[in-house]
Amino acid sequence: MNNPFFENKGPFKLTNLVYNSKTGLKPTQDSNLLSKEILISDIKSLNDATQKDITFFNSVNYKEAAQSTKAYACITKETLDKYLPKNCKKIFVDNVLLITAKVTEQFYPDSIVDDNNFNLKPINEIFTNIISGQNTLVGPNVKIGNNTKIGHNTIIEKNVTIGSNCYIGSNVILRNTYVEDDVHILDSAIVGKKGFGFIPIQSKNYRYPHIGYVHIKKNCEIGSGSTIDRGSLSLTVIGENTYLDNQVHIAHNVKIGNNCIIAGQVGIAGSASLGNNVMIGGQAGVSGHIKIGNNVQIGGGSGVIKNIPDNSKVMGYPARDLKEFIKDYKNER
Repeated sequence: MNNPFFENKGPFKLTNLVYNSKTGLKPTQDSNLLSKEILISDIKSLNDATQKDITFFNSVNYKEAAQSTKAYACITKETLDKYLPKNCKKIFVDNVLLITAKVTEQFYPDSIVDDNNFNLKPINEIFTNIISGQNTLVGPNVKIGNNTKIGHNTIIEKNVTIGSNCYIGSNVILRNTYVEDDVHILDSAIVGKKGFGFIPIQSKNYRYPHIGYVHIKKNCEIGSGSTIDRGSLSLTVIGENTYLDNQVHIAHNVKIGNNCIIAGQVGIAGSASLGNNVMIGGQAGVSGHIKIGNNVQIGGGSGVIKNIPDNSKVMGYPARDLKEFIKDYKNER
């Protein structure tokens, strides 16, 4: 992912980046790793990293991505060493996510806190090609296409691109978001704020930087009161022609395919992936880091805690095959 919104303070020498007072790590005896000539340009996911980047690997669930990563160096556990390429320099630590957060913060120090911008301007002073309501304000690095309409009291804080023929309702807050053409975002939706990412340490929590953004593709509708968090190291993506009902929460790094329908009060936890043509009933929950296949139907009130293959119909908690659920329900009665 090339980050269009947060300024990268790199490159850094690898030793200066990893072994410093912020991380609390002490240098190892690996002469290759300690070479002062090595410059690291960015921190990226296993899939996106290049030979100029550092990445992290914390769970065996991502072993396939680890095996093919092109990263120069990787923050990881010693038990996961065997899954990484031999030419990838390993930095073994006890708490992978904490060290990754501290390294990310060095590249992107402005990504930790979503401070309010008190220098916003009335939208009509900046854009003459749109229709907007009263008390609608915009911040820096905002682009809006033709024939887009925006309601009252909406705040487009910063780092937002909105396509043509879009409708943005009243009391909406947008930041760090790319919206394609013909998208409707209804009243009181919040899109692009930082996700719920932190690492518990001792008596406090360490905030994880969120340097990603939200990408909403063409012909989508985001319901009233819904919240879509921006990605941490990757993107949060809503596929084409996907409709979210009211009060839906999409957490950081979630990928939703095309033509999906998600009913009210559904929650999808971080880094979950949904295929195309997925339908989810109201008040269902999807756990993080799992994969939902194409053409899947999930009944209302269900709890999905493991991968669901293509063309499945599931219901219940934990979610299971719909026929099994109906049979068990009848037996219980």
